[in-house]
Amino acid sequence: MEEKKLDKNSIIGFVLISGILLWMLYANTPSAEELKEKEKKEQVEKQAKEAKPAKTVTATTVTPADATQTAAVQAQLGSFGYSATLPSATDAVTEIKNEVLSLKISNKGGYIVDATVLGFEQFERNSKKAVQIIKNQNASLDITLNTVDNRTLHTKDMFFEPKLTTEGKNQVLTLQLKAGPDQFLEYRYVLKPNEYMLDFGIRSQGLEKVVNTSKPLDLEWQLKTYRNEKSISYENRYTELVFEYEDGKDDYLNAAKDSEDEAVDVSYIAFKQHLFTSILLTDTKFKTAKFKSDNLVEDEEKDTIFTKNFTAQIPLAFKNGALNYNMNWYYGPSDYTILNDYDRNLDEIVPLGWGIFGWINRYIFIPVFGLISGLGISFGIAIILFTVLVRIVMSPVTYKSYLSQAKMKVLRPEITELNEKFKDNPMKKQQETMKLYSKAGVNPMAGCLPALLQMPIFYALFQFFPSMFDLRQKSFLWADDLSSYDSIYQLPFHIPFYGSHVSLFPILASIAIFFYMKMTTGDQAMSQPTQEGMPDMGKIMKIMIYVSPIMMLFFFNNYASGLSLYYFVSNSITIGIMLVIKNYIVKEDKIHAQIQENKTKEKKEGKFQKKMRELMEQAEAQKATQKKK
Repeated sequence: MEEKKLDKNSIIGFVLISGILLWMLYANTPSAEELKEKEKKEQVEKQAKEAKPAKTVTATTVTPADATQTAAVQAQLGSFGYSATLPSATDAVTEIKNEVLSLKISNKGGYIVDATVLGFEQFERNSKKAVQIIKNQNASLDITLNTVDNRTLHTKDMFFEPKLTTEGKNQVLTLQLKAGPDQFLEYRYVLKPNEYMLDFGIRSQGLEKVVNTSKPLDLEWQLKTYRNEKSISYENRYTELVFEYEDGKDDYLNAAKDSEDEAVDVSYIAFKQHLFTSILLTDTKFKTAKFKSDNLVEDEEKDTIFTKNFTAQIPLAFKNGALNYNMNWYYGPSDYTILNDYDRNLDEIVPLGWGIFGWINRYIFIPVFGLISGLGISFGIAIILFTVLVRIVMSPVTYKSYLSQAKMKVLRPEITELNEKFKDNPMKKQQETMKLYSKAGVNPMAGCLPALLQMPIFYALFQFFPSMFDLRQKSFLWADDLSSYDSIYQLPFHIPFYGSHVSLFPILASIAIFFYMKMTTGDQAMSQPTQEGMPDMGKIMKIMIYVSPIMMLFFFNNYASGLSLYYFVSNSITIGIMLVIKNYIVKEDKIHAQIQENKTKEKKEGKFQKKMRELMEQAEAQKATQKKK
């Protein structure tokens, strides 16, 4: 009976609680008029939100500081404390963006805190990591302000007031560090469509009684460069600080170690990161500038985030009590074609070589390779066609070199005979050897001259491939990036000077150069007789046949696979050309007959040969006189 009584009480309690809940729900249900009013309010808020412009300054509104806070800020910043009391005194950023570049500029410091080069990826294709030249506080732009009330302030620590507008299709962002309503230091950024280059200006207004204008302000630009490529050692080798000074002269800091320098009348400063670069240009030349580069890569085999830390210190001079500098920023590829089109000597940032080497790259190799690669073929095929063209052009030089070696080879028995005959009289031996060369119509230097002519081509190409931005992340056969190494196997250990991976194109290039040297060096060793008192060049050359390919294998293992591909194809073609010359063009029996015929002809002695003969005869006469005494 007791259990039934409890069940009944529970039911009654449940009914009472349910009734109370239903009554509360009914009492809190909005009426039809309230629902209508809420809907109207939401519609107004939606319309207001949609009415806002697409590009606005992202800034958090803050309430003005009270009297106590204002006094504290002014005690610290003086007149510039005014800027800290404005609603813009936050860490908010403003983004300006076009088709190729995205920039974010912070209210604090007024400088770029994010620079993303659109359309490119870090390290390798499909990495889904954008190339960001600036991010995560790796860069700063700071002006030291010396005030009339003896304060030293830094703009990077103070807040600018941003204003974003447009001029036609250009986005214009002005940021003002204010000391009062009409007293300010202003940065002005103008980003144009499809441009990596943006206008940048620094000017002041009404600061004559706030800032000490009797001496220049110190501007410091700093950038800690992020690694963007697959090979850290290769990228770091070409990451350097470049600057132009004194009406077109250019120079750079040593990329291999920490270094410093300074210059006068500086027109641009570039923090170059191998295949991407940041450049500050000025219309009004900086009277002086100091540069510093710190190498951050201690071990090139270890994975790292940064490569270099660059710093430039620049004094900004006042004119009539105000600053007014019209400048430019460039954030984008280290592409020769893009930089050269600006017609501001920026092509010097791309390391194409000095003197004749740079001339060959600028006016021959870059236009020719651009024409070939523009045919719509893969860049690997373009390199092969480019190599074939270069070897065809150089084939007459190869022919002259081989012909000279063949002639010397034919004369070798006679030269050996002269060496034995006059082994006790080196001067006489030299005279007779020169006579033999003259009668046979052979120039012993003819074999060296073609090789010297090829040296500018060799060095120019060595500079050409690392500088070709178009090869970046372009694949060919097993190589996924022709601007970096073509690893086919990752070693479980590290080999000094070689690395921890195996690249195939350097192996192929080393094999090709081995057979090429086997052909050329062997014939050259046979053509050159051993001179008394001199080392046996034949033995040295035989050693070089094996040493040179090994050196090339180690040297190119971490280099651009496009360069190794070129040398593999080039040496293979040269071997083919020399086989054709040897078997079908140059015949040793015909050369021997021609030399014998030349000996029978009277040949006029040249001025140089006559002079050399007279000098040798004088030396012989002096030697004979000394013996008599």
